[in-house]
Amino acid sequence: MIDLIPSENTVMRILSDTGAYRKGHFVYPNGKHASHYFQMPLAFRYYDNARMLSVGLSRKFRMLKSISSRLPKVSVISPSPGGIMVAFGVREALGAEQIYWAETEDGKRQFRQYVREGDVYPAIIVDDIIRSGRAIRQTIDLVRDFGTEVVGIGSIVRFDDSPTDFDGIPVESLLSFDVNFYDTEEEWKVSRSASEADEE
Repeated sequence: MIDLIPSENTVMRILSDTGAYRKGHFVYPNGKHASHYFQMPLAFRYYDNARMLSVGLSRKFRMLKSISSRLPKVSVISPSPGGIMVAFGVREALGAEQIYWAETEDGKRQFRQYVREGDVYPAIIVDDIIRSGRAIRQTIDLVRDFGTEVVGIGSIVRFDDSPTDFDGIPVESLLSFDVNFYDTEEEWKVSRSASEADEE
């Protein structure tokens, strides 16, 4: 029998088998060094994986009365193009009527679609991965600027040091992951994380 919500071990196996989860030495955009990196689109290349992960996340949302009671008049929104596959999968599984995605232009997150205030149904914001939570926060602000209520937030993977909620709205995820970050390559090299990465 297939689990309606895949376990963290199952999610990790999918990410590892597809190369979406990698070990080594990585420098993040903020300049921090780490031994782990996720390239989520590699897992979503495969339809069965994309469906399992998206449906699993959607089941967590469906269990929330604040969301299930409003379906299908709900929008599913991705903070960036990278989360569009998740947004489409969650929207389909929930039967939600709307889908949007934001993009960053000139340092500002915005909708490219022509959207007017009042057009957007109560929103579920989803992404493939939440690292710091900055993209989610910016999208919440964007959505609220359109007069829309945010009723759910989620991702396939959430880093442990990212927020567990935004303004009291809990973050739903399929996998929580602890990443140790280091300020310099030298700090990373002498860490246990580096030795574990070398063993791979």
